Amino acid sequence: MTAATGWRNWSGTASARPARVEHPATVEELSLAVRRAVGEGLRVKAVGSGHSFTGVAVTDGVLLRMDALDAPIDVDTRSGLVTVESGMPLHRLNTVLAAHGLAMTNLGDIDRQTVSGAISTGTHGTGARSGGLAAQVRALRLVLADGSVVRCSADERPDVFAAARVGLGALGVIASVTLQCEPAFVLHAAEGPMRLSDVLGGLDELLERNEHFEFYWFPHTDLALTKRNNRLAEGERPRPLGRARAWFDDEFLSNTLFEAVCRLGSAAPRAIPRLNALSGRALSARAYTQESHRVFVSPRRVVFREMEYAVPRESVTEVVRAIHRWVADSGERIAFPVEVRFAPADDVWLSTAYRRDTAYVAVHQYHRLPYERYFRAVAAIADAVGGRPHWGKLHWLAADTLRGRYPRFDDFRAVRDRLDPAGTFANPYLDRVLGAAPDQRGLT
Repeated sequence: MTAATGWRNWSGTASARPARVEHPATVEELSLAVRRAVGEGLRVKAVGSGHSFTGVAVTDGVLLRMDALDAPIDVDTRSGLVTVESGMPLHRLNTVLAAHGLAMTNLGDIDRQTVSGAISTGTHGTGARSGGLAAQVRALRLVLADGSVVRCSADERPDVFAAARVGLGALGVIASVTLQCEPAFVLHAAEGPMRLSDVLGGLDELLERNEHFEFYWFPHTDLALTKRNNRLAEGERPRPLGRARAWFDDEFLSNTLFEAVCRLGSAAPRAIPRLNALSGRALSARAYTQESHRVFVSPRRVVFREMEYAVPRESVTEVVRAIHRWVADSGERIAFPVEVRFAPADDVWLSTAYRRDTAYVAVHQYHRLPYERYFRAVAAIADAVGGRPHWGKLHWLAADTLRGRYPRFDDFRAVRDRLDPAGTFANPYLDRVLGAAPDQRGLT
C-alpha cells in the first residue's frame, strides 16, 4: 500500500489522483484490498500497463496496480490450456508459452498490455478466421465487490463468462485467466506496398488467400503497406530477417525516423502530404519467417492518439473511401497511416465483432498535433454503418447509442448490476458507456 500518487496512461490522454495505490501480490491480498476499499466507501480500479487511450482505469479511490500478479499458474501442454495471473504482460506470456512449445492463435500488434487489460477492452489482431484475445479465453477468476472470488467459464456461471471476457473492468477485478493456446507455429510474413485502389478492389481475394491480412494507408496518397502472414508447415524452421535489416526496418525506420518525421510535420503541417508520399515511396517489400508472436507484434515507441471503429466487413471499402475523400477535402494534415484489420464474428457480448464479420479501421494522430476534428469526422463515417468503437480507444459514444450497436448490451448491464450494484468498479468513463449502476442512478 502506498500513499496517493498521480497516474497517467501511456498516451497522456487520461490521468488520475487516486486516494491510495495498492500492489496486491496474491489473490488474497487482492480480495482484501477490495473489501477494505468498500468498507471505506472508495471506488476501486485495477490498472495494467496504461495502454488504453480512454479513462477506463481512472479512479479517485483505490488504484490497484496488478504488476505483482504476473506468474504462470498452470500450463497443460497436451490440452493447450494455460492459466496465468492477470497482471502478466503479453510479452512475458509469449515467452512462457514459447518455453513450453505453445503459442496464442492470434495477437494484437503491441505486447505491452497485461493479459487482463488486453481482454477486458477487446484487444484483437487481424485474421478473417482468427478471433481476438477474448475469443481465446476459456475461464476467468474474478474478485467481486464483496471480496469473494468466483470462477466463470462456458459451463460455470456462463452469463458472467459471456460478459467478463470483454468486461471493461466493470464486473470485478480479474485475478487469473485461462487461455486456449496451441502448438507453437511459424509464420511467413510478406510485406510490401500496393496502391490503395488495388487493395480495396482486390480485398476479397486478399482476405481469402491469407490467414492474416492488414494494410496501412498513408493519407494524402494512394499508397498502402500490406502485410500478409501465413503459417508454414509444421517442422519448417524460421528464417528471420538479419539483425541489421530488422533493426533498420523496425527500430530506425518505424520508430526513430518516424518520430523525426512526425516532429517535422508538427512543426510544418503543410509538409505532411509530401512527407507521407516520401514515406510511402520509401517502402520496400520484405519477406521472412519467424515464430508467430515475433511476427504479430511490432515495437511502437512513437506516442500517438488513436480511435478505432469496428465496422461490418462488407462496409469497409466504402468507409475507407469516405475517409480518403474527407482527408482530401478537409484541409487537415494527417501524418499517421490509417490501419485496417479484420476479424470473424464471435459470441462475446461486448466484443466489437459480436455476431458479425468485422473490419477494424484505426486512425491515429501524433501526440503533438490536434486530433479531434479528424477523429470526429471518421467517427461519423463509421457511425453511419453501425460501427462499434474500440472500448480502449478514444470515442464519444454513450450508453444510449451503444445499446443499439450491441444486441446483448442490456444482458451485460444486468450482470453488472447484479455483481456490482453499488458501482464499486465504476468510474466516469464506465458511467458514460454503460450507464450508472443501480445504487448510483439519480445520484450522478
